[in-house]
This record gives sequence, structure tokens and C-alpha cells, in this order.
Amino acid sequence: MMRNIKETVNYIFFGVLTTLVNIFVYFLLTHLFIIDFRIATSIAWIVSVLFAFITNKKYVFKSNNHVFRELLLFFTARIASYAIDLGGMILLVYLFHIDDGVAKIWVNILVIVLNYFLSKFLIFK
Repeated sequence: MMRNIKETVNYIFFGVLTTLVNIFVYFLLTHLFIIDFRIATSIAWIVSVLFAFITNKKYVFKSNNHVFRELLLFFTARIASYAIDLGGMILLVYLFHIDDGVAKIWVNILVIVLNYFLSKFLIFK
């Protein structure tokens, strides 16, 4: 019971950090380097997935399994979150005319929840 609580707290903590990495890289690329939001979303996704893999493996699920296998599964599972991230951004920005910064935050909340279940029950089981 305590292990599950600690794991969940660690996942939330590192999930928030991963989201901050994603948003920071996104805003850096779109506001400082004036890169299109679709390309910035893609780059931010790659950076944040690498960060998430390292922290999930080492601090959340404390996995000692094969790195290559888990990395491959992790990236494969995260493709779903990438599709939601990019698709959600395009939908909210173009269709609903929501500010891209606000849309980025909303979409990332959904992505955090999806990623937890994929990590817990598929990758680091």
C-alpha cells in the first residue's frame, strides 16, 4: 500500500516536472526562436519523453530491467501521447481558436493521465 502511494506521488512529481520541461521547451522555441507551434510541440515532446523515461525508470518505478526494451516500449507508448498532444493542439488552436499557451497546458493534463496508466501497466510492470 505504502509503495503504491509513494510510486503515485513520485509519478505526479516527475510528471509535473516532465510537463514543465515540455512547456518550457515549447515556449522557448515558439517565443524566443519563433518556431511554428507544430514543430515546437514535436521537439518539446521528444525532450520531455527522454526526461520522463529517465525519471520514471530510476525514481518512480525503480526498474532494473533491460534499458533498450523499456526505452523502445516507452517511446512506442508515448507515440499515443504525442498524437494527443499534437492533435489536441491543432484542434484547440485552429478549430476552437484557443490561445496556444492555454491549449498546451490543457492538453498536457490529459497526456499526464494517459502516460501514467501506460507506464504502470505496460512498460515498467
